[in-house]
Amino acid sequence: MRELSALAELHKTWGFWLMFYRLRKLNFKWNHKRVYRVYTMMRLNLRNKRKRRLPAVVKEPLTRPIMPNITWSIDFMHDTLQCGRKVRSLNIIDDFNREVLTIALDTSMPASRVIRELDQLIEWRGKPENIRVDNGPEFISSKLKEWTETNEINLRHIQPGKPTQNSLIERFNRTFREEVLDSFLFKSIKEIRSFAKAWMWIYNNERPHQGLNNLTPHEFLLKYGKPYLKNIEGFSTFQQDNDDENQWKNLILKRS
Repeated sequence: MRELSALAELHKTWGFWLMFYRLRKLNFKWNHKRVYRVYTMMRLNLRNKRKRRLPAVVKEPLTRPIMPNITWSIDFMHDTLQCGRKVRSLNIIDDFNREVLTIALDTSMPASRVIRELDQLIEWRGKPENIRVDNGPEFISSKLKEWTETNEINLRHIQPGKPTQNSLIERFNRTFREEVLDSFLFKSIKEIRSFAKAWMWIYNNERPHQGLNNLTPHEFLLKYGKPYLKNIEGFSTFQQDNDDENQWKNLILKRS
C-alpha cells in the first residue's frame, strides 16, 4: 500500500497499469489481480485529476528604466535550419539602451538552459533588478522562480495577451528576424551562432536606433548612462567581448 500511495502522489495522472508496471520495475512481483484489489481499496481509481493551478505571478505593464541593469527583457524565437531541423533562440536585452546582451541558439531551450545563460551574463555584466518575461512554460517554471528569488531579482510577467507590455524585446525580435533569420539559410547551429554573434556587434555599435534618437545602444549608454554609473567606460558591454569588427562583413562576403 505504501508503494502505491507514493506513486499516486508523485504521478497524479498515472492509471493502474502504469503503476503496476512501475512496481514490477521496482522488483515488486505481486500478481496484477492482487495489486488491483489494493488499488481499488485505496480508491485510487477515483482520484480527482483536475488541473492544478499555477502559483500566482505578478503581471506588470511596461516601464522604462533610467539606467542600465534595471530591467532585462527576455523572449524566445523559432527558426529552421536548411535541413529542416528546428532552432530556438533566447534573446536578452537591457531595456535602458536596447543593448542586446546575448542571443543563445540551440535545438532546445529548457528553463535550466535559460538559468545557465543568465548566470553567464551576470558574471560579466552584473545583476539586473528586474527581468521581464511573457508567460511561456520556461518563464513560469518553478526553477526560474527559485533562481530569481535566490539571486534577489524581481521576475516581472506581462499580462496575458498583451505583448505590447514587452514591446522592446518584441521590436528587437523583428529586427533580428528581418536582418538575419529571414535573410539567410543556415546549414548548422554553429553557422547561425557565428552570424548571430557578428550581428550583435553591429547592432550594438553601428546600427542607429530610432528609439534612441538615432544613436547606437553603445552611444546611448555613453551619453545618458554617465550620471548613473561611476565608471561608464569600464561598464561591461558586449562590444568588449568581441574585438573583430569585420566579422559580420567577412561572413556576408562569403555568402555573396
